Amino acid sequence: MRGRTDLAVEMKEDIQDDEPITGVHVLTKNNGDTDIHEVRIIVENEEGAMRLGKPVGTYITLESEHLREHDEGIHEPMMEVLSHHLKEFIGPKRRIMVAGLGNRDVTPDALGPYVVDHLYVTRHLLEEGIISKSIEVSAIAPGVMAQTGMESSVILHALAREIRPDLLIVIDALAARESDRLGKTIQIADTGIIPGSGVGNHRNAINEETIGIPVLAIGVPTVIAVPTIVNDAMDVMVTALGKQSTRNILKKFSEEERYQLACEMVTPYLENMFVTPKDVDESVKRISFTISEAINRAALA
Repeated sequence: MRGRTDLAVEMKEDIQDDEPITGVHVLTKNNGDTDIHEVRIIVENEEGAMRLGKPVGTYITLESEHLREHDEGIHEPMMEVLSHHLKEFIGPKRRIMVAGLGNRDVTPDALGPYVVDHLYVTRHLLEEGIISKSIEVSAIAPGVMAQTGMESSVILHALAREIRPDLLIVIDALAARESDRLGKTIQIADTGIIPGSGVGNHRNAINEETIGIPVLAIGVPTVIAVPTIVNDAMDVMVTALGKQSTRNILKKFSEEERYQLACEMVTPYLENMFVTPKDVDESVKRISFTISEAINRAALA
């Protein structure tokens, strides 16, 4: 393991490309004239789940450099592609609940609440007969345990029992191992989510087992661990120095050993620290709008 990550595509990269993984299928494609790169990882059985380190299910990763740009019109292709995948997961279901996980007061963790802000919620409109052609959409930003004293999974389980949605969609910020993926990657998973797992702050899982209904998770990486940056910097430093002897020494280390070395180099002060891009405020606002519009389109189709 080369560092903490929530992304299935990065966990797949831990395994050599030419090494077969029983029970795991990987499909990649580029979407037409856009720059959207798509990776679909299907974990079919427990053997594949143990090998990859992710539960049985489907993981779709969408990446685009345009997600980092300010022009909202450039986000249009991603909205369409994401909406298409959401329709695929929603299928015939007519009642969905959206939960924006995270802390609104901490920008890198505010993705979920921001998405909820832009949703077109329709549950009350359908009940009052104001509209008729829409999937029922309800939404909540449950906050974090430090604010409520309750696990998000407990809140969502209680709400699911009360309003009986067919599907729960959870939105959350993630951790990545590659800095180049921050703010330009969206992961969709039909396995639910364990909030905070990427940053070592594991909360109770939010999935079909704990909530009682299917759970679809949408996440965007907004932070990266300091030891991961140090690990990557080793390669840059060695290349800059041009020392063949140093390169030979580093080659003797496995990826896991190199990451442990990076942790030791920043211990005790920075080992558990995560960093985020300086433009994270604008980045999170833009991509949250992209996700909310994709959900709106999928619900109104």
